[in-house]
Amino acid sequence: MTGTVSARIAEWITELALEDIPEPARIAAEDTVIDTVALAVAALDTDYGHAVRKAFPGDGPATVWGLPGGADSTAAAVINGTCGHGEDYDNTYEGCPVHSGVVIVPALFAAGEAMALTASDVARGIVVGIEIANRLGAVTGRATHSAGFHPTAIFGTMGAAAGVAVALRQTSRQIMDTLGVAGSMAAGIIEYLADGSWTKRMHAGWAAQSGIAAARMGAAGFRGPSTVFEGSHGLYAAFAPSITPEIERITEGLGTRWEAANVAFKPYACGTMTQPFIDCAIRLRRAGVNPVEIESILCEVGEGTVHRLWEPIELKRKPPGAYGAKFSGPYAVASGLVYGGAGLAQFTEKAVAAHEVLQLAGKVSYVINPDDPYPKNYTGHVRAKLKDGRIVEERQGQLRGGTRDPLPRSEILGKARANLEFSGCDASAADTLAEFARKLFDGGDAAFDGHALRALGR
Repeated sequence: MTGTVSARIAEWITELALEDIPEPARIAAEDTVIDTVALAVAALDTDYGHAVRKAFPGDGPATVWGLPGGADSTAAAVINGTCGHGEDYDNTYEGCPVHSGVVIVPALFAAGEAMALTASDVARGIVVGIEIANRLGAVTGRATHSAGFHPTAIFGTMGAAAGVAVALRQTSRQIMDTLGVAGSMAAGIIEYLADGSWTKRMHAGWAAQSGIAAARMGAAGFRGPSTVFEGSHGLYAAFAPSITPEIERITEGLGTRWEAANVAFKPYACGTMTQPFIDCAIRLRRAGVNPVEIESILCEVGEGTVHRLWEPIELKRKPPGAYGAKFSGPYAVASGLVYGGAGLAQFTEKAVAAHEVLQLAGKVSYVINPDDPYPKNYTGHVRAKLKDGRIVEERQGQLRGGTRDPLPRSEILGKARANLEFSGCDASAADTLAEFARKLFDGGDAAFDGHALRALGR
């Protein structure tokens, strides 16, 4: 492949057929649909779920998952993406914490219904969108976070634009324009860390609708810069200025190495980097460690995680509400030891404010491990000093649910079932969703239809 990055992506996209997508990437896409839709439905009746639904009223052909009636494509994409990402329980990518599923699935499903696309084109678009978002994130590592931006918001917009362009069967010129336009729509700062406010939640939904908008403009001939990725004022210069990006990695091995197959599914309802620490804490609890017997806890952490999970340490020990707790290393460890888990029930305002868990979180400290492999790998460590002088310790060398220790379909389906039941759906809802995901890749030239996702038993 030659030319600019967007030209090479466009060349690959226009030549890609559904049968070219290997089974691991297809299975990962099906799992992503199951995980994403269930999470979005579970959040519909939260405070932020009601707020985003109120902000985007109106009728249309697209589906807001779990609700009767229809919405326009913008409303469906924003609501589904915001609710899907709202509890930070959605899938991610270990090369960079890009939450591709909650951007790409809402974008492609809304576009599919609003633009009368085929099921096979929607399926192809989902895989390509995840592939591009992940590849873009892998190049930047932690540099986008360090610059104050949310990778899901930035790279998700580009992935959604690429995915919708695929589903629309755009020409190479149109794809390049779509990506060029999308670069000026990418946005999302991480100042939510200061007070636990809701803006991170909306980043996925906003990126989804931005991807659709960019694809519409590209299809109409609206010109965007062909050097949107590598240009001196391009995506990486703007959103990862601290690095000199290895631009060739974006397109290296396209079609032979599938990063869309390498998504990670979370076992816990909080930030990705905290997950191995929770596993360590739960194992200590199962070994008989009683929180009241703990004098202090020390965790070895990756330097790149400190600004999000560990500092300012007093704020993280007493997080500002349930959402802030999702990005608190001390709370994550305390939740594992006190509650024995970290699902939706452990991230309510009541659970986060409980005296016992906050008392233990106040005993958690950290030290930077210079050999920690973050962001290439997520590890965990909890070392507890007990009041009788004993030291107990657990380590975990990988993210459970990631590529090194993947969750089986049965566990992903079990998670979806629990989340759907949490929202009031009946027991058959998860099976309906799983069947919908399975049939997506077998839909052929039939029109994509998401109506089955309106009737999930709520």
